[in-house]
Amino acid sequence: MERDWWLRALLVLQRPGLVFAAMRSDADAEERQEPLLAIILLAGIAGVLMTNLASRVLDDYELDALSLSVWVFIAGAIYGVAAYFALGALVLVGERLAGSPGSYRRSRHVLAFACVPLVLTFLVVAVRVTAFGEDAFRSGGSDAGVGGTVIEALELAAIAWSAALLVVGVRTVNEWSWPRALAASTTALVPPALL
Repeated sequence: MERDWWLRALLVLQRPGLVFAAMRSDADAEERQEPLLAIILLAGIAGVLMTNLASRVLDDYELDALSLSVWVFIAGAIYGVAAYFALGALVLVGERLAGSPGSYRRSRHVLAFACVPLVLTFLVVAVRVTAFGEDAFRSGGSDAGVGGTVIEALELAAIAWSAALLVVGVRTVNEWSWPRALAASTTALVPPALL
């Protein structure tokens, strides 16, 4: 079962309905734990790498690549875990307001699997570092032009994809209509958008 959930972590990008339908029951929730942890940590790290702070962290010349790596890992882990619990609670609130008897655990799991596109932004980071080198983590520089804008657009597309997957997930696990699922998901989507 655990191996199936590792495969579903990739399948959610192609067939999200099948993956989220398998979450209707918490019976195999324990088997989802390791893939969920990996998704949470990697999505948190990707989230940190998308921040404005990451794009200028090497402006402090005392930092080197090793310090940057440690900072990204620790900050990403904290960011991922905090978002998992806080946004998972907001997903649950939205679901409860819309009439779902679902559990907090299931709400968190739906949220985590919806974040898989954020994990894909590691490919964008790899392209950014390959193309711009250390300028990717400094103010100004060669990443300030069209290339930097394209990379930001790809990151925003991953965020939008994750938001859409959250709505699909809420709709599928609760067997709701699209408007009801969108309304329930709004409690988790609006606060991060405002920040």
